[in-house]
Amino acid sequence: MDLITPGSGLIFWQLFGFLGLLFILIKFAWKPMLAALDERETSIENALKAAETARNEMANLKAENEKLLAEARLERDTILKKAHDASAKMIEEAKAEAVKTGAQMIENAKAVIETEKKAALADVKTQVATLTLEVTEKLLRKNLSDDNAQKELVDEFVKDLKLN
Repeated sequence: MDLITPGSGLIFWQLFGFLGLLFILIKFAWKPMLAALDERETSIENALKAAETARNEMANLKAENEKLLAEARLERDTILKKAHDASAKMIEEAKAEAVKTGAQMIENAKAVIETEKKAALADVKTQVATLTLEVTEKLLRKNLSDDNAQKELVDEFVKDLKLN
């Protein structure tokens, strides 16, 4: 049974060695180990805080970028709408001006045509009157060259006057 139960001297020396080792470890190793663990814990906490801060900053930046992008899209849409409205207005104004100018040109052309028509009619009347006078003069000279022809013409005019 000696093998199973140790002797009291052995227990004493083992206890003395353990307590000595424990004292040495507490005196020299325990504080640096705790300091290293505290330092590691602090650095892990700082890293986690920094990661959380970075994550928040990234979320804020992403939200800000999305906001700026939405504002830019809204501004782009506004500018495009204004440009479209301005071009439509310019087209309408150009069409109205073209219609107005066309109507004015038609009126001017009608006035010119009417003036030319009146001038042509006056010229035709003048030419007809001139030709009529020339023809009449030639006929009268031919017909009235002898006395018999003059008497016949006068008789003919008198007959025509009585009939009318």
